[in-house]
Amino acid sequence: MKDIFEYTSYRQYIADFYAERKVKSAFTWREFAKMAEFSSSVHLKYVSEGRFNLGEESVERVAKAMGLAGTRLEYFRAMVEFDHAGTDNVKKEVFGKMLSIAKQSNAKVIEGDAFRYFDSWKNPVLRELAPSMPGAKPLALARACRPKVSAAEVSESLNFLIKANLLQKDEDGNYVQTDKYVTAGPMEVAPVAIRGLHRQMGEFALDAIEGVPQAKRHFSGVTLGITQKAYDEIVAEADAFRRKVIEIATRDNETDEVYRLNIQFFPMTDKNGFKKG
Repeated sequence: MKDIFEYTSYRQYIADFYAERKVKSAFTWREFAKMAEFSSSVHLKYVSEGRFNLGEESVERVAKAMGLAGTRLEYFRAMVEFDHAGTDNVKKEVFGKMLSIAKQSNAKVIEGDAFRYFDSWKNPVLRELAPSMPGAKPLALARACRPKVSAAEVSESLNFLIKANLLQKDEDGNYVQTDKYVTAGPMEVAPVAIRGLHRQMGEFALDAIEGVPQAKRHFSGVTLGITQKAYDEIVAEADAFRRKVIEIATRDNETDEVYRLNIQFFPMTDKNGFKKG
């Protein structure tokens, strides 16, 4: 079984713990529940499936049943807290705690780099900008960014991008991308950071309406009345369009400017609960 620090979902950790024990013996959910002092034989099974949550006191019993202690116990508690957090701000705070606990044990949380990459607009922008400005120092890169940013912030972002293997330096000391583009993939925590990134980019889009000449920006929109079937088809078309844009953008190895494309499609009404009568 993987070390607990390779998990970000406590439910998956419980499921894998059970599966590991099941392979080695005639272990059952009933036995697991008994070890954790639950009266219901399927309680932990339902927790692993997302149907039930663990209460504060039961977290300790389940952790004890799985033999967790020290920083691994702290990390398990934090995973539960992360899962149950009600807002993105709380989730970000708790995930930072998870990273800190893992660091105490010289462990790395697999999704930590993805979370940090999507947590700030500076990382994706500088990943595109730095390779297009060979020999440029952090101050020059900072001045090239449209949102104001300091040279120190640029240096911090570049150091992270290299450490995360999202950029590397060639023999001349210039920045080179390791891959054409970055995607989050099926991860537990990256979506929290991505939602924050969308908020940041949405604010920049508002500023661009007045701050960027019309010849260098494109804004358009349409308000539609649609069905669920139409919604699904439109989203599929938007995904296909996004992939086509990536294909066009990655044909050339040179970059004149770094642009952000926001594809936004959201409801302007809420008819749930409305009854004809």
